[in-house]
Amino acid sequence: MSIVPREAQPYQGRRAGLVTRSVASVIDAVVVAVAVLAGYVGVNGLRFLIRPRDFQFSEASPLPSVGTALLVLVVYLSVAWSTTGRTYGCHVMALRVVDRRGRRVRPLVALLRAVFAAVFPLGLLLCAGGHQHSVQDLVLRTSVIYDWRPGLPR
Repeated sequence: MSIVPREAQPYQGRRAGLVTRSVASVIDAVVVAVAVLAGYVGVNGLRFLIRPRDFQFSEASPLPSVGTALLVLVVYLSVAWSTTGRTYGCHVMALRVVDRRGRRVRPLVALLRAVFAAVFPLGLLLCAGGHQHSVQDLVLRTSVIYDWRPGLPR
């Protein structure tokens, strides 16, 4: 008996396409946005506890906010890809990032892939037209595959 749903078995281990990967990326962007917002609220809450009489919400400047969001995104992606091979978005869409041998990516490769994804998100568009490899996949020799198994790749 297989863990993989019967309808999904033909796709298990195949490379994921643009739409599935894009949906996973949008979910991950929401996760990062919520984390950054929670950090902002937490910092302001701490400031309120320290000096309640003088409290005013800190101004969220665009450049530091974007820099913080990119840093959180890179850390989130690299830790997730190097430990389980999947982010929350990948988990929802049954995807996993693997190396060219189908194994979990190494921490340095995961970090480089995360930087690539954060700095050059349009590299994902190379997946359009049935190519099924993003720019970061081609450069770093990784793949995003359908994987319904809950455990870590071998």
